[in-house]
Amino acid sequence: MPGKSPQSFTIGRLSRETGCKIPTIRYYEQIGLLPEPGRSAGNQRVYGQQHLSRLAFIRHSRELGFSQAEIRQLLNLADHPEQPCAEVNAIAQRHLDEVNRRIERLESLKAELERMVHACQGGKVGDCRVIDTLADLAHSQCLSPKH
Repeated sequence: MPGKSPQSFTIGRLSRETGCKIPTIRYYEQIGLLPEPGRSAGNQRVYGQQHLSRLAFIRHSRELGFSQAEIRQLLNLADHPEQPCAEVNAIAQRHLDEVNRRIERLESLKAELERMVHACQGGKVGDCRVIDTLADLAHSQCLSPKH
């Protein structure tokens, strides 16, 4: 780009470089995850290498399933590199624990679905074990004291 240093980016180029959509970049600016960029003489947003790095951090964190609040905490901690990393590790450990809980629920769900599918004899819907199992489960949940 003529007149631009190799360390400056338009929002379009930042989007292309990171694979992050322009509205998402603007949203991250609005909520304070991404610092507001400088402006060119023509009032166009001008992003720097720090924006590129921070946006890559946010994207990778999102890919790993960290929440927006967790990402905000991690970014705040990353902005203070002299601090011990115990808090960062604690955030990652809590997230790992939640991922493990989700995996356990998914494994349980998978086992139940496998039981239902294997119980199906391929007859008519009126005799279908999948429908019976779903109906029994729904009926028992409606009668439970929680509801």
